Amino acid sequence: MHDAGFATDPHQVYDRLREHAPAGPVELAPGVDATLVVGHEMALRVLQNTELFARDARRWKALNEGRIGLDSPVLPMMAYRPSCLFTDGAVHLRLRKAVVDSLARLNTTRIRRDVEPIADYLIDRFSELGRADLLGDYAKLLPLLLFNKLFGCPAEIGDTVTSAVSAIFDGKDAVRADEELTSALMELIALKRRSPDDDVTSWLIQHPAGLTDEELKDQLVLLMGAGIEPERNLIGSSLMLLLSGAGARESGMLIEEAMDHVLWNQTPIANYATHYPVRDVDLGGHVAEANTPVVISFAGANADPALEEARRVHSKGAHLAWGAGPHACPAKDPAQVIATTAIERLLNALPDLELAVPEKELEWRPGPFHRALVSLPVTFSPTPATRTATAMRERVAAMPEAERPASVPSSQPARQTPTRKKGFWSSFLDVFRV
Repeated sequence: MHDAGFATDPHQVYDRLREHAPAGPVELAPGVDATLVVGHEMALRVLQNTELFARDARRWKALNEGRIGLDSPVLPMMAYRPSCLFTDGAVHLRLRKAVVDSLARLNTTRIRRDVEPIADYLIDRFSELGRADLLGDYAKLLPLLLFNKLFGCPAEIGDTVTSAVSAIFDGKDAVRADEELTSALMELIALKRRSPDDDVTSWLIQHPAGLTDEELKDQLVLLMGAGIEPERNLIGSSLMLLLSGAGARESGMLIEEAMDHVLWNQTPIANYATHYPVRDVDLGGHVAEANTPVVISFAGANADPALEEARRVHSKGAHLAWGAGPHACPAKDPAQVIATTAIERLLNALPDLELAVPEKELEWRPGPFHRALVSLPVTFSPTPATRTATAMRERVAAMPEAERPASVPSSQPARQTPTRKKGFWSSFLDVFRV
């Protein structure tokens, strides 16, 4: 599941396994063996049976025996962290409640208000060129900058978070990047303990669960990992569909319809939710040994022939793109609002967007867990980069007079004598003076 062939056509693997059983053996990365569950009913059984299937990766037999190299590319996604993703029982319930309650404070209005200026800022960066890579220039960066906003990151911390998370996802010196991310988040937590604000970090700190600094850091890592990569893939694949083939805008396909199609057929996190059986277990003809990884193929389960009718009508309740059971994604609604707003903002700003290459020439990024485009090149009529300034004027005009700033920022950052190289987040903050 780690070569270019799988990236190009992952369903060849899912279908081959399904011919023998609803689960079967796979290699996630060189030397990393696992069981992949591709049957929908079997996936639900595993996801919902917390007695037989644990999430605690410290059970991983091969890793404990030294048979998995510490430089394995799948380790950052599979190794244990004390977050609600890798815990069970009472510990999981305590950590998850803190996360769920904090996310519940993000209403639709707040999310759209935060997404729109980031979208305008990113579109302004390429709108005068008449061309862009909607993955690298937009879908990848928007969730990164948004999480800085939601976490309440000041400039330097946000720059470090953005660069470190990008490096981890891109597999560039992941160990060093993880160390930088940890340091930045611990600095952020210390700051928010001293000066709490109206942000997710402060809400987690203030939650009655009483999370330690280490627990806080790992819940923030979880939120980024579970939010940034899937979000960029949902935005990117939905845009690909809307700009090509049956999804071309003249067909009248709605953004929500495109997103549903992607969640069913190009599931952004295609394979994950690793479980460890507490004893040997027969998964419909394939025996998964105790304390070995059992990975859920959300994409494979969604393609199960048993769901043919639900898939045909795109029934939202049947697919497993958001998971199921006690570890189901707690941010389903915010994630969809973010993607919808990002796509709306882009299509409204650049109404004549077209793919720069035929759809069949688009490439998919190798990797066992995600369904992700390498790039999404487009062309369009160049337009002035004035959206950021316009959005700010509109926002200021809507504010009570006593709260308005002395001057409205232009679309360009204030001229300052730089003391360090600015990253995307500090550059964005320069523009918006926040």
